[in-house]
Amino acid sequence: MTAELEIARRGAVAGGFRPTLAREVNATFAIAWREVLRAVKSPASLAFTIIFPILFIGVLGGSISQNLGNGLPFAYLPFMLIGMIANSLYQGTIAGVTSLVEERENDFTAELFVAPISRYAVLLGKMLGSGVASLASLVGIFAMVFVMQIPMNAGDLLRVLALAPVLALAGGALGIFFIGFVHDPKVAAVGVPLLIFPQMFLSGALIPVSASTGILGFLAKVIPMTYSIDLARNIFYWGKPEYGAAVLNSPILDLAVTVGLFLVFTIVGTVLFVRSDRNR
Repeated sequence: MTAELEIARRGAVAGGFRPTLAREVNATFAIAWREVLRAVKSPASLAFTIIFPILFIGVLGGSISQNLGNGLPFAYLPFMLIGMIANSLYQGTIAGVTSLVEERENDFTAELFVAPISRYAVLLGKMLGSGVASLASLVGIFAMVFVMQIPMNAGDLLRVLALAPVLALAGGALGIFFIGFVHDPKVAAVGVPLLIFPQMFLSGALIPVSASTGILGFLAKVIPMTYSIDLARNIFYWGKPEYGAAVLNSPILDLAVTVGLFLVFTIVGTVLFVRSDRNR
């Protein structure tokens, strides 16, 4: 049993075996902290998390800006940068939560579930820890602001960063929904990229989708990440002349859809995950 797992177990049994709110909170924090430590202790994973957005912003973003940016009614690089911030937090949390599928096969959750804590605390701790760990990707994104001299206002960026918990939790909820249905690590290994990458290209994170029609327009409207990214852009472009061209929906609609999907995905995914674990 790892040191982090032992912390979670001790936190769970503190105060006796009778379930209490304090024990659940303590266990949730310990599991979340374990996720943060795992991210810090894995240099390769941490480096990839930071380098990945740098490559997209520097290579793809730079190429689109130079070749197609002049045809847009707004500066492309700030538009893409906000999309990458939301995308990195959203998808980073998805990846962290969905790793529970593999960990369950490695008996991590089996060891944890023998402790007197609820499975809901396990999922919540995993989601919170993965959300915090996903913040590492912002290091590379912010570095590109200076390297590429992207015109950004510090106050605008801070407003978007204040939305980080919402973006991370929205992605975590989709991850929980995914593992509620997918229990095979091999299926998850194929399914997670299919869950992540189409959303990155179809939601408007990298390329504007306001003019998309047909099946592409339909997918842009039904993909969950579309509303989280558009919410971030609503915050960033609020009060600016290009607001109407850069955002898709009103902030109220984006927030309502994001919160609604968070509740549905979290509740349904948690119920299915807990049920499947009890039937193992």
